[in-house]
Amino acid sequence: MTSNAILNWTKLTGMAKSPEIRWWQAVEDRDAGYDGMFVFAVSSTGIYCRPSCPARRPRRQNVTFYRQPEEAEKAGYRACLRCRPRAIAGSPQMEMVKAVCRYIEQHLDEPVTLARLGTAFRQSPFHLQRTFKAVLGITPRAYADSCRLNQLKSNLRAGHSVTRAMYDAGYSSSSRLYERTASQLGMTPDKYRRGAIAAPIRYTLSDSLLGRMLIAATDKGICAIQFANSDEELIHGLKHEFPFASRRRDDEAMQQWRNDLLRQMRGQELSSMLPLDIQATAFQRRVWTYLQSIPPGATRSYSQVAKAIGQPTASRAVARACASNPVAVAIPCHRIVRNNGDMGGYRWGTERKKALLEMEREPAESQV
Repeated sequence: MTSNAILNWTKLTGMAKSPEIRWWQAVEDRDAGYDGMFVFAVSSTGIYCRPSCPARRPRRQNVTFYRQPEEAEKAGYRACLRCRPRAIAGSPQMEMVKAVCRYIEQHLDEPVTLARLGTAFRQSPFHLQRTFKAVLGITPRAYADSCRLNQLKSNLRAGHSVTRAMYDAGYSSSSRLYERTASQLGMTPDKYRRGAIAAPIRYTLSDSLLGRMLIAATDKGICAIQFANSDEELIHGLKHEFPFASRRRDDEAMQQWRNDLLRQMRGQELSSMLPLDIQATAFQRRVWTYLQSIPPGATRSYSQVAKAIGQPTASRAVARACASNPVAVAIPCHRIVRNNGDMGGYRWGTERKKALLEMEREPAESQV
């Protein structure tokens, strides 16, 4: 790709870690919608392929991603003769959306209306918005808002003043800044600038049936639930998620939440929902709220979720929302599978996903 739009979009949808998480899911799903956006190279074979290649899926540890075939070839890989990744060029719709993304990114300090975009790209505003939303799952306006928010967060983390960060990110006034960002940041911009020090984070580490588990919370509720093979991995993940926060281990104070979560993992009904303090776009909240309505042990496909929230063409956006879920189990993204019933990807590993579903199904089966 010649554009940074896809990488930027990954950051904007809450996946600040790496676009490779989403790309690997596309490879597992053989998602032709990603053809032309990247290629994946397999070290054990020396071959690179397009995401939809019908060949047997490689091991994740043997895969490296490249945005363009030329980059893979420079690294010593040769093109797959089966899927012919060099023969794939981005579709006209994809190329148009990438161009719109570049345009928006370059005009964040200006009001970019649909009428203006339509004039710039010689399309009707209605057709342009429909195409853009079909590819990315959001409108051009939502993309621009996310770009500004992402830039604001980067500027604030860098220690810039709120005023400087505001104008550099394209916000026209402080009132507009606070109006648009307070709910998205989960706090006021000046508190975010201080690395959430005004909202200290407590956490606990515990054994679980899925390995080591971390639960972190602010004064408002749980902000992170993670799984890993070691405490070191979990603490590193928490630091990456909240780099400047005041983090303090507090096993005793969080014991009840830990016990509630362990019961929920076994499919047991809780007297009340676990309190959550998480940041999300409006689309993510719609997806996550629906996920919480799925009965324990039951599953839905990405397309079923998309239809249920009233956006039947947004299956890929639903997948991104699931992948960016910061609170495993509390928001049960493990209950989402591929359209053919296969497990699909899971941020904490497919084995954990299978185990969760099996644990949830056991109580229901015992009552039959």
